[in-house]
Parts: sequence; C-alpha cells; structure tokens
Amino acid sequence: MKIAFFEVSNEDIRFFKSKIKNAKCFFYSQTLNEFLKNCEFADFDAISVFVHSKVTESEIEKLPNLKYIQTRSTGYDHIDCSILAKERIAVSNVKGYAGPAVAEFVFSLLLNISRKTYIAVQRSKNYNFQYQDLLGFELNSKKIGIVGFGTIGRHLAKLASGFGMKIFVYSRNYDEELIKKLKIEKSSYEDILKNSDVIVFAVPLTKETYHMLNINNASLLKESCIVINPARGEVISLEALDLLSDRIYGIGLDVIEGEKMLFKNVDALKQKEIIKRDNVLYTPHMAYFTKEALDRIREKSLKNLIAFMEGRELPDEIKVCEH
Repeated sequence: MKIAFFEVSNEDIRFFKSKIKNAKCFFYSQTLNEFLKNCEFADFDAISVFVHSKVTESEIEKLPNLKYIQTRSTGYDHIDCSILAKERIAVSNVKGYAGPAVAEFVFSLLLNISRKTYIAVQRSKNYNFQYQDLLGFELNSKKIGIVGFGTIGRHLAKLASGFGMKIFVYSRNYDEELIKKLKIEKSSYEDILKNSDVIVFAVPLTKETYHMLNINNASLLKESCIVINPARGEVISLEALDLLSDRIYGIGLDVIEGEKMLFKNVDALKQKEIIKRDNVLYTPHMAYFTKEALDRIREKSLKNLIAFMEGRELPDEIKVCEH
C-alpha cells in the first residue's frame, strides 16, 4: 500500500514514519496540487492532505488507484465530497482536535480588542507609556453570542462562563447537559446579531453558513459589538467586514474571505485594506497552532489511517461523502 502525505512538517514526517510500518509512505512539503502539476498520474492508495490542498475532479483523475483521502483538519471545504462519493473514495477529517486551542485564541483576540493591549505593548516598546486614551471594558456580565455549538463552541462557552459572561447560543445541535450546567440560553440567529456584545462564529463552511454574516444583516449589530471569526473566512462576506470596520467597536479575524490571495500578496486586494483598519485585528489562520493541537491532529490522523489499512470503519469518516 502506498500512502502520500502532503503539506507536512519535519515533525509530521518523524511521527508517521515511526508509527506506520505496513505501508510505503511518501512525504511532501508541497500541496497535492503543486505535486500533481509535475506528473501525469500517481499510484497512491491513500493521501493525507491539509487545508491548502484542493481536491477536485481534476486531481482525482490523476490518482487512479486512490481509495482514501484524509484531511488533517476539521474543515473539509477544500475537498469536493460529491466527486468522492461518485468515485467511491472514503474520506475523513480530524474532528474535535482544535477545541481548546481555537477557543483560547478567540479570547486572546477578544481581550486584546476589549483592553487595547496590543496598542499599549507596541507603545511601550517605543518608550511611550501613555494609556489614558486606551480605555477598555470588562467582559464580566457582557452578552456573548456563540454561533455553532460543536467542539469549539462548547469550549468557548466554558471560557465565557469563567469570565462571568452571559452566554447565548445558536446552533443546529445542542449539548443539553452543558446548556443546563452553564445556564446558557438558546437563541435565534437574529437575536444574537441584535443583542450580543460579542459574537463568535464557530461553524464549518457549508452552503448554509456561506456569508452567514453579510451586507444585509450586518446592520443589526450594536455599535459597541465585537465580532470574532476563527472559523472560515467565507462565513463573513467582505462587504460585511467593510461595513462593520467603520461601524462597530472591534473585529477579530483569524480568517478572511479570499485569504489564499492575501497570502500570495496580490496587489490591490480589498482584504489588505480591511486588515489595516484600526478596529480590525487579523492573524493568518493560526488559531489551531499549538503543540497540543498538532499532537492531536497526528494521533487522530494515525487512527484513521490504521483503520483504513485494516479495513475497519473510519473513526472520523465524513458522512456527507457516504456512498
């Protein structure tokens, strides 16, 4: 059996080499797409990719022996599941690995915005110790609206409870035990937009969540509101960000619509203009990036790979790709 790993670090290579004994493994730092540009076809039985590898029909055509695709991420919007279902190719992600990492990162952005910490730190490095214009506000007793109540949403709720915040959640599914324990209120999406002091998006990118916050409903937010998006950039439209960056208290983004073009440093991008604005804090899709989260990614990925090799059910099979 031949397994190819793409977008891997040296630590990834050491881990998988030491754990997988009954397969021939190939490791590439480049994306799947970059690799396939240089060959007519590849005879891998399985591939392991990350979020920058796009898997569409054109890639599948160059992988005639492919039986399994694994993405070492929770989100799988870079994979065309309809094609995989048609070709009877199994696919899995790594569910639940990023809860603590992303939730804590959200609060690092939130605290920087609410207390203007990042401005004070930069001033101090330049020996400017003035802070009288950096009046912040407390999170205690503020209303936080969490959109999505999966692993990340639940961790967000636990942290918000520790800060003494009033928690409102909009989701398709609820953890009723946690709802009761933390005295969380279920809410409509519209009410979260209208009433929250802080809104955090913790949803995957789907047809339903694409541009969930847009130019039409962005006006519902209070001027004192803070919006945080650690999910996928396309959950919030650029038009909505453009409007809100001149209107609300603050925006924290770990993702932004069209970020791949931003990473390529394309000139005259709207994204560049938005992330330079005073009330926008942007980080380059790094909320997941902790040692512990990377360890969980490797361990969960390995479990799925071993299950595939042994012909067992995949622990994290993406059911939307069922065939």
